[in-house]
Amino acid sequence: TMNKRLELQAKLESILGESNVYFQPPASVKISYPCFVYRIGSGDAKYANDMTYRYVNSYEVLYITKRPNLDMIDQVLRELPMCRLTNTYCSEGLNHYAFTLYY
Repeated sequence: TMNKRLELQAKLESILGESNVYFQPPASVKISYPCFVYRIGSGDAKYANDMTYRYVNSYEVLYITKRPNLDMIDQVLRELPMCRLTNTYCSEGLNHYAFTLYY
C-alpha cells in the first residue's frame, strides 16, 4: 500500500542520511549521488484453497554511489530484514548495489 511505500521511503532516507531517495523516477529527474533508486518488484504470494491468503510487496532497490561503499551493504542488510544483495556492478563510473527487499 501507499503507506508502506512511504514508510520504506522514510527508512531509506534514514539509512542514507539524506533525501536522495527516488521511487521509480522518470528519465527527466536529475539524480544526486549517493542515492537509493527503488521500484516495485514482483512480490511474494502464498496460496491456499485456490486463493491468495498472503501477499508481501517486493522492491528492487539500487544503492548508487561514486565511491565503493561496502559499509552501506552491511547497513542495508542489518536495518532491512527480508532483504538480500542480488547484484553489484559498475556502470558509467558509478557503483551499483542491487537489493531485493520484501516490505
